[in-house]
Amino acid sequence: MAQAFISAKVVTAEGVQPAAILVQDEMIVGLCAPSEVPRDFAVQDFGEYAVLPGLVDAHVHINEPGRTAWEGFATATRAAAAGGFATLVDMPLNCLPATTNVAALEAKRAAAHGKCLVDWAAWGGVSGNNSEHLKPLAAAGVRGFKCFLAEPGIDGFFRVDEAELRAAGPHIAATGLPLLVHAEMPGPLGRAAGALRDSDWRRYATYLASRPDEAEMEAIALMLGLCRKFGFRLHVVHLATAEALDMLRGARGEGLPVTVETCPHYLYFAAEDISDGSTLHKCAPPIRNRTNREALWQALAEGVIDMINTDHSPCPPEMKRMEEGSFQGAWGGISSLAVALPAVWTGAQSRGFGLAELARWMAKAPSTLAGLGASKGAIVPGFDADFVVFDPDAEIQITGEMLHCRHPVSPYLGEKLRGRVVSTYVRGQRVYHRGTFAEPAKGRAL
Repeated sequence: MAQAFISAKVVTAEGVQPAAILVQDEMIVGLCAPSEVPRDFAVQDFGEYAVLPGLVDAHVHINEPGRTAWEGFATATRAAAAGGFATLVDMPLNCLPATTNVAALEAKRAAAHGKCLVDWAAWGGVSGNNSEHLKPLAAAGVRGFKCFLAEPGIDGFFRVDEAELRAAGPHIAATGLPLLVHAEMPGPLGRAAGALRDSDWRRYATYLASRPDEAEMEAIALMLGLCRKFGFRLHVVHLATAEALDMLRGARGEGLPVTVETCPHYLYFAAEDISDGSTLHKCAPPIRNRTNREALWQALAEGVIDMINTDHSPCPPEMKRMEEGSFQGAWGGISSLAVALPAVWTGAQSRGFGLAELARWMAKAPSTLAGLGASKGAIVPGFDADFVVFDPDAEIQITGEMLHCRHPVSPYLGEKLRGRVVSTYVRGQRVYHRGTFAEPAKGRAL
């Protein structure tokens, strides 16, 4: 059926403007003025609600197969749909087996079949000296590769050292796909942990000191050197320290193929506001101070940071050790798929950013990173008809029922945010609307 979706605030490549999005056979076939909709198109008018491209989250831990007690494709894609995400790109760890060879990739696709409300793709992993598997993974359709320089803290995936990266570098470069790096070096982390051995691990200040800025700085310096040598595309995930920004500016000026993401929690929370014992805020790298947060926002404005991905990393409630309140033993991960858009918008609009920046950071740039930029992440003729209907003026307070992931565990609980996702469309089909979800699930593996 031919459909026209009308809004006074459609976020297009030309800016925010009144428009009608013309959709047929799951694709956007045209844009026109609301008064110029062809007669044979059924009209849906969203009024003053904004219509943004369907968001793309290029950093999600879905945890299936193997750890569906933590999350899973059914629950993760429900949370994604509720958050305005039309596409997810799943990380290769936290699932069992980890996605480090083609057989594991196919096991993940089989586990996902028939469960997904939104479209998804997979990253492969560089782990366990698996260089011979990287080109076959690329041929099988992974969108790039992820590695950890620090211990991942989970069975089934291993950190890499410089020697392993030098062995993998030519293989990664040959694929043309990006290498995503968790950029913390074990040396500074180990020294900090040793100095804090007798400290009070209920204090957030202790945890923050245990993962110093130097760990990120050393890791990024190493990866820039390897990028320079081998020529692979480098992507720094979840940048938390503003101290690395000058180094990254220099790399851009040098012409290195480097992209950078940060996450909603680094842009919304600040260390000074985190209570001792609040293990819901534990993530790695850690949430740093307010001055650091403002520098990350400025880097987004300058384009030194390209995008915002969630690093949605859920776990069962008991793994957060909330009763004990110890940052030392709690799982380090934050669930945010359903609330990331309002969390980012709350900070963005108060700093003078608009809906166009939101679409660039949370749709266009992540889709380009994952090699999906010809079909996802923008409201453009020829692209998939993915978009989110968003009320930018609504004020909401986050409850567990609004999270939609497997466990209602998140530091956003109780937070008052600005903006509400009204509906989410994937390839022209409404998959979420005001708390209800479409059935059956028709999301695709990309």
